[in-house]
Amino acid sequence: MAEKEIPEEIKALSFEQALEQLKGIVSTLERGESGLDESISLYEKGSMLKSHCERRLKDAKMKVEQISLSEDGHLSSQPFDSD
Repeated sequence: MAEKEIPEEIKALSFEQALEQLKGIVSTLERGESGLDESISLYEKGSMLKSHCERRLKDAKMKVEQISLSEDGHLSSQPFDSD
């Protein structure tokens, strides 16, 4: 099954906002109070929120640290330079 495109309203969320919504969805699903169709919709939205959060974390990590391989084969990390 192909991954759905993340809607713009989710892409516009900060990491914290997306995580808060994801926590709410998990809580709702764990309580089992929603019907099958609503549960499926919530799960799909939760999956998109999770992907968004993972992407935001990955982007943040890339901005903080840049891993490099020296000529002699040693790994080192350096602060990310956006220039």
